[in-house]
Amino acid sequence: MEGMCFSLSLPSCSVPSSSFSLSNHHHHHSRSNCLQFLVTFSTSSLVSVWPNYHSRTFLPLPTSAAPASASVLHFSAKDKKEANDEEEGATVMPKLDKTGRFCNPRAARELSLLIVYAACLEGSDPVRLFEKRMNARREPGYEFDKASLLEYNHMSFGGPPVTTQTIEEANDLVRTDEQESAIEAEVLSAPPKLVYSKLLLRFTRKLLVATVDKWDSHVLVIDKVVPPEWKNEPTGRILELCILHLAMSEIAVLGTRHQIVINEAVDLAKRFCDGSAPRIINGCLRTFVKDKMSVGMAHARVDL
Repeated sequence: MEGMCFSLSLPSCSVPSSSFSLSNHHHHHSRSNCLQFLVTFSTSSLVSVWPNYHSRTFLPLPTSAAPASASVLHFSAKDKKEANDEEEGATVMPKLDKTGRFCNPRAARELSLLIVYAACLEGSDPVRLFEKRMNARREPGYEFDKASLLEYNHMSFGGPPVTTQTIEEANDLVRTDEQESAIEAEVLSAPPKLVYSKLLLRFTRKLLVATVDKWDSHVLVIDKVVPPEWKNEPTGRILELCILHLAMSEIAVLGTRHQIVINEAVDLAKRFCDGSAPRIINGCLRTFVKDKMSVGMAHARVDL
């Protein structure tokens, strides 16, 4: 979107060419070790923004900086069929394809969340940020260990506090946690072309374009369905709101079955957000789908 300022949740925060500052809000998430690797990207380096990011301003992109593809959708019936076909095979698809890269749509949605979250924090366009990541030059001497892809766990969810009986058990848990964190850092900071299959990168871009195109209209929808406490702390719910934007856009534009999208969104919330978020996101998306179906039926009756 030309000149668009990416902010979240409230209509007053989504007006093009406006600005919005993130406060130093301390979040309490069940998987903070994973969230610290949701990062913003520049052409030369990776900048960590979690969990202790500083105050930032959402600045509008110059008109000339926004790619035309970010504001125009070209989704054919074939595109929608591809998205659904990916989902239908998701339960039987291997984790990696024959080139040794992620090939499950879960990985594409995780990458999309990372990009949209980073774009909101730095005030840039998600599609433009994705393109910049795709085209970024590798640091001299950089090597990526593909073995880390086999160890990476997309289904690693948070849970209640763990109690141990001995110091040794506690130390073992800490070491395991550190190992998982190191793997997550390796995978999430690697050049996307080394991690994700071509099909997933195409799917990611389509999802980001859809999210950009529907952003303003979905801000209004989200404002109606989220609980009051989320409206009162939008900067503390950036991840949750990003998940809602991505899921609503995938349902509305890509045509993926809503049952699949809702389940995937809930799992992302379990992985990256706090204990109440999965339940709330599930409820918000079900309300969104119900309202969307009601509007469709009303239009059908008018046509008759």
